[in-house]
Amino acid sequence: MDIRAPEQQYNPYRVYTREQWSRLRDDTPMTLEPGEFDRLRSLHDRLDLQEVEDIYLPLSRLLSIYVDAMQRLYYAERQFLNIRDRKMPYIIGVAGSVAVGKSTTARVLQALLARWSPRPKVELITTDGFLYPNAVLERQGIMQKKGFPESYDLPLLLSFLSDIKAGRRHVRAPVYSHLTYDIVPNQWAEIDQPDILIVEGVNVLQTGKLPRDGKAVPVVSDFFDFSVYIDADEAALRQWYIKRFLALDTAFTNPKSYFNRYALLSDEEATATAIAIWERTNLANLEDNILPTRPRATLILKKGADHTVASVALRRL
Repeated sequence: MDIRAPEQQYNPYRVYTREQWSRLRDDTPMTLEPGEFDRLRSLHDRLDLQEVEDIYLPLSRLLSIYVDAMQRLYYAERQFLNIRDRKMPYIIGVAGSVAVGKSTTARVLQALLARWSPRPKVELITTDGFLYPNAVLERQGIMQKKGFPESYDLPLLLSFLSDIKAGRRHVRAPVYSHLTYDIVPNQWAEIDQPDILIVEGVNVLQTGKLPRDGKAVPVVSDFFDFSVYIDADEAALRQWYIKRFLALDTAFTNPKSYFNRYALLSDEEATATAIAIWERTNLANLEDNILPTRPRATLILKKGADHTVASVALRRL
């Protein structure tokens, strides 16, 4: 995986083949049970014992090093400044295109990190809950840009992350329903002082326009201590999205589902609809907003056409 432009002399990443990366597991124990893989795996994603052993156990070992180093730095700084602060959680961002497998990666990391000794409290939140409600998107004329940066309530998301990073208790996040494809009114997920928080979403590595007056403009990734970008070629992403869309036949027949509108489509019509949605919305978002953030990640997992990770790139310190 060539992260550099042709003229670039310095590569900010160390790139490992799957075989090289798997050897970095060392003696990290396997703590997942065989029956857990189905629960952690998203629809049509690839997750098995070999993938966890080769990719996620080395990543778990690496993260344990990063978290330990950050905690020691944090306590040393508090002692230096002679302050007593609230617990500061370690925040990990997981980014990448629609259908690339972000949810699977986030859930596997949560399961593995939560079994470190001495059992840290690991929470997972997706940025779907911070999308504007469909009624707002419709009113603003951006329903077809759902998932683009402008479709998120960014001030609410930044406020949530700020409260988490400050160690506040019982911080609430809105809940999103993939059945209704909308925010669930008057429902909240509560995050209460985790040791580690994983934040998963397509645009979590987005930056904003820098102000000419030099005023501080926070972005979501300002709150991250480590970030993972899951990468794949566009042709593979397109195919995975189409397969996932066609697998929503149960949702198509549920009258409460947003996708019930597609219930009467033939297989050919459903495929054509999936391709149209991919090209109009998801591909445009990938090219304009998601892919440009890839070089900002701490670590990049590059997947092959079979949905397994083929190489790993880790940013140099």
